[in-house]
Amino acid sequence: MAKDKLICNCNGTMPLDGKALARALKLGAVPNVNTELCRRHLASFEAAVKNGNDLVVACTQEAPLFAELYGEMKGSGGIQFVNIREAAGWSAEAARATPKIAALLALADLPEPEPVPVVSYQSGGSLLIIGPGAAALQWADRLSEQLAVSVLVTEGADRHELPSVRRYPVLSGKPSAVAGYLGAFEVEWEQVNPIDLDICTRCNACIHACPEQAIDFSYQIDLDKCKAHRQCVKACGAIGAVDFERKETHRSERCDMVLDLSREPLIKLPQPPQGYFAPGRDPLEQALAAQQLMKFVGEFEKPKYFEYKEKICAHGRSEITGCTRCIDVCSTRAISSELAENRVKVEPHLCMGCGGCATVCPSGAMIYAYPRVSDLGARIKTVLQVYREAGGEGACLLFHNTTDGRELIARLARRGKGLPAHVIPLEVFHIASLGLDLMLGSVALGAAQFIVLSSGLEPAEYRGALEQQMGWAQEIMAGLGLGDGRFRLIEAGNPAALEQAVWAGEKPHALTPATFNLSNEKRTTLDFAFEHLLRQAPARKEQVALSAGAPYGAVEVDRQKCTLCLACVGACPEGALIDAKDKPQLKFIERNCVQCGLCEKTCPEDAIALKPRLLLAAEATQAVVLNEDRIFACVRCGKPFANQRIIDNMLGKLGSHSMFRDPAALRRLQMCQDCRVVDLFEKGNDGTIFDTTGKG
Repeated sequence: MAKDKLICNCNGTMPLDGKALARALKLGAVPNVNTELCRRHLASFEAAVKNGNDLVVACTQEAPLFAELYGEMKGSGGIQFVNIREAAGWSAEAARATPKIAALLALADLPEPEPVPVVSYQSGGSLLIIGPGAAALQWADRLSEQLAVSVLVTEGADRHELPSVRRYPVLSGKPSAVAGYLGAFEVEWEQVNPIDLDICTRCNACIHACPEQAIDFSYQIDLDKCKAHRQCVKACGAIGAVDFERKETHRSERCDMVLDLSREPLIKLPQPPQGYFAPGRDPLEQALAAQQLMKFVGEFEKPKYFEYKEKICAHGRSEITGCTRCIDVCSTRAISSELAENRVKVEPHLCMGCGGCATVCPSGAMIYAYPRVSDLGARIKTVLQVYREAGGEGACLLFHNTTDGRELIARLARRGKGLPAHVIPLEVFHIASLGLDLMLGSVALGAAQFIVLSSGLEPAEYRGALEQQMGWAQEIMAGLGLGDGRFRLIEAGNPAALEQAVWAGEKPHALTPATFNLSNEKRTTLDFAFEHLLRQAPARKEQVALSAGAPYGAVEVDRQKCTLCLACVGACPEGALIDAKDKPQLKFIERNCVQCGLCEKTCPEDAIALKPRLLLAAEATQAVVLNEDRIFACVRCGKPFANQRIIDNMLGKLGSHSMFRDPAALRRLQMCQDCRVVDLFEKGNDGTIFDTTGKG
C-alpha cells in the first residue's frame, strides 16, 4: 500500500518535479514540493502526521527532528526516511534524476521483511582486564565500582604495586588463548611466576626474606635477580603461594567481557567478538574502550543472520574434506569444521552477519537470512521497474554498506559532482553478501551494471571472494556474447576516487528484463537467470568455459582406471553422481554438480577429474552415462552379483597370492557370497593368510 510522501527541495537546491514523481509512483495526487520542510514548512509535516497515514519523509539529515516530533504528536501510522538529496538531487545530472528519485521513494512502499530467529546474549558485567600491571590496575580501580572486575597481570618489565585493599581478584601469567563472546568468554593462561597471586596474602614476608630484593610490592619474583636461595619459600610457609616447582600451571577464567591492554591483541580478527576490546597501549583508545564497557551489561538480541542446510553441504564425506569456502572466508571464525559429522558448525553468537559464507557457498547450503535474498531481490526488481517506467535508461546499481559506504556517497554529493543520474545506490548490511545469484539475477531483471563500493576496510578475504564471483559472472556474460564491463568492484577511500570511478566507467545497455523473482535457493535463482540470459544471447551457446574453482562444471572419468566401485556416488552430497539400479553404470547430472571435489578425492583409482564450465544444453539436467560395464554372473549358480571389471581387477591382483595357488580358490572369487561359503565348506583345504612361499 502506498504511503504519504513528503518531499522537499532543500531550499531549492534540487530540481524536483512533483507531477513527474506522481506519474512515476502512480500517486492519486501530486505531492507538494516543500522548500523548507524542516523549518518554515514544518506545518506540512504536522498536518500529514494528524492524517494518521504511514509517512515517507524524503530527508535523512533531519530524521532525528522529524522522529522526535512524530513521537510527541503520537503519530498512529509508521514513518520512514529516504535520502533523495545525496543519492540523486545533489548531482551534476540532477535535472535527469527524476526516474532515480521515484525508484528510491518506491522502496519505502515495500513491506517489511519477515522476522527471523534471534540470538540472545546475557552479560552480568564481569570483566577481565589483561595487560601490564600499571595500566591494568589503574583501569581496574576506575571500573571496579560499576563492574565485577578481575585483573590478569602479564609478565613484563613494568613494575607496579598491588592495591593495599583487595577489592578485586588479581592474577598473573602468560595468556595463551581467549575464546568466546559477550557473556561467555573463557581466557586461558600459564602461571609462569613462582608466586601465585590468587593464594598470596600480601603479608610482605617474602619481600623481607629475599636477599637479592628480587620481590617488590607487585608480589612477583624478578627471575633475573633471583639466585634461588628459596628464603621466600620458607617465609611463605604454610600459605604455599611461592612454589618454584609448581606442576599445575594451566589456569582459566570465565567472564562476560574482556579488556585486552596487550601491545598485540590476543584475538587477531578483522571483526573480534562482541564484548572483546583491544585498545592496545594508547591511553586515549583505552579510555574510549572503557567508556563502551557499560553498554555491554544486560540482555541483548540480534538476528540470526544465516540458515544452514546440512543435507546439501559439500564440506565432507567419510571424513574426507571437500568444500571449505565458508570456513576460509569467515572473518570472525564463527564457522568451524565437524568433519566426523560431514558438516560445518556455525556459532551464531560470533556471526556478525556479513553473508560472505552464503556468497561463496556453491550448493546453497549456507543461506543469508537477514535480509533474505528474496527481500533484496524485491528491492532490486522494484527499483529497476520504477526507474524504467519513469523513463530511465541503463540503470546501474551501486551497492554499498550502511556505514562508511553511505558516508562516502554523502561526501561526494557535498563536495563533487554527486552520482550520475543512472547510478542508483542501494544499501546492504555488508557487501560480502553479494554473490553470483544477485549479480546475474540483477542483470536479468534489467540492470545494465552491477557495481559494489568498497572503502578498502573490508577484510581481504571478502574482497577476494567478491572479485572471484564477479569474474565468474563476467565469464558467463562474455561467453554468451552479452558484453563486458557489467560487474565492477570499486575500491575508493575518498570522494575524489569514487567520483572518478562512477563517472568514467562504461555504460553498457540493459537487457530485456525478466519477470521472475529472486529466490532464497541460490541454484534456483541461477537456473532462472541462465535461462533468461541464454534467450538474450546473440547466438545460442551450448556451454561457457569457466575458470578454476567455479561452482559449475563436469566430472570426467578415465574409463580405463574406473572399476565402477561407485565410491564417488556415496561421496557426492548433491546427487550429481548416481548409479543405475539394474546395471553397472555411473551416471552424472551436471546441473547438480558444485565442483566440491569430494568425488575426485574419494576415488581409490584416481580416475576422476573436474572440469569447470557452465553447460546450458538440455543434457545439463539429464543423467548421462560416464562409465558402464557388463554384469558378471556367479560361475556356480549364475546369479549376477558384480561387474566384470571388478572381478578382473581382483583376479589380476590376487592371482599370485599364496592363498590362491589352488585354481579352486581363485575360482571362488568368481562366485557370489552364498556360493563362496558353500564351496568353502565343501572343500575346506585352502591355505590361510599365514601361508608363505620360500620357507627355509
